[in-house]
Amino acid sequence: MFSDADAAALYDLMYPWDVARYPSDAFHHDLVMAADAVLDVGCGTGSMLHHARERGHSGRLAGIDPNRAALERARRRTDIEWYEGTAADVSWDREFDLATMASNAFQCLVDDDELRASLAAIRTALRDGGRFSFETRHPQARAWEGWNPGNAADVVDASGRALRVWHEVESVVGDVVTFTETTAEPGGAVLRVDRTSLRFLDVPALNAFLAEAGFAVEGQYGDWFRGPVTDTSQVIVTIARRT
Repeated sequence: MFSDADAAALYDLMYPWDVARYPSDAFHHDLVMAADAVLDVGCGTGSMLHHARERGHSGRLAGIDPNRAALERARRRTDIEWYEGTAADVSWDREFDLATMASNAFQCLVDDDELRASLAAIRTALRDGGRFSFETRHPQARAWEGWNPGNAADVVDASGRALRVWHEVESVVGDVVTFTETTAEPGGAVLRVDRTSLRFLDVPALNAFLAEAGFAVEGQYGDWFRGPVTDTSQVIVTIARRT
């Protein structure tokens, strides 16, 4: 068996938060450290907020995520607020200077109603002029074409267990990609299969949802160094301000 707790621990191993190594982590970290009160939507195992506190953030830090196992890892640090659920499940009112959705968590908002509800809740949680930062994979890069068993990753978890992890796309319907993540032993014995759907919005569609929700785009970038979005960009990095 490969439990939810095992999967959460493996995520931290495969995708460590490292501002020195990953420009994406550094981008979000700088924004978090400059804000007095931060809400991390889709916080996962809490690595971003853990790191901010370790680096001396003395203000309010709050994280919310529907994954209970991930939150159990996040809650190892007790000087941060942790909530189980989605942004639409809570009712903060003008309490935060910054809201974030790092690590492409924004793409998990798959249907229009879910996206609108989350954006409305995030806007309500922000103070007047507060900012919302997030990224999404640019659909023109077609990242899902690399999600196949040929790109499997071989890892050793914290207990010393050798594992192989790979992805397979099940369907591409409009702007929604559904795929599986398989965790197995190196010999092929499958331990766990998880299924996920992600939405790949282009810039016009993304900005239309933001405007409808009451956000103005303050900055939008095609890389983590604040370069423009171009016809070769693999990511859309957005900072939107509550209007």
